[in-house]
Amino acid sequence: MTPRGKGGPAAPHDTRQGINDYTAWFRGDHDMEGDYYGYDGPCPPWNDSVVHRYVFTICALDLEAVPLEGRFGGLEVRKAIEGHVLASASIAGTYTLNPRLAGKGE
Repeated sequence: MTPRGKGGPAAPHDTRQGINDYTAWFRGDHDMEGDYYGYDGPCPPWNDSVVHRYVFTICALDLEAVPLEGRFGGLEVRKAIEGHVLASASIAGTYTLNPRLAGKGE
C-alpha cells in the first residue's frame, strides 16, 4: 500500500486501472487519503476475530476495452460490462493477520 494512493488510471502496457476500496476507507484521514489505483491486496485488521474470505473473478468480454474513462471503481466496471461477459471464473481464499486464527480458514 502506498500512503496517499498510487497513480492512475494509466497502467503498464497501455492498460487502465480503477480506484480500489482504500480510496473510500482512508477518506478523511489527513495522512492517508487519496486515490488508490490498482490492486493493493487484502489487509484485514491484525487483531480481527474472524478469518476474511476473498473472491477473485476474471471475465472474458466481447469488448476490446471497457468503455470507461478517467476515475472509476469496481461498481462502475461491473455496470459497464453487464451484457458483455462471455465467460467468467472465480477463485476464493481466506486470509488473516491474526496469529490466533492462522490455519482456521475455510
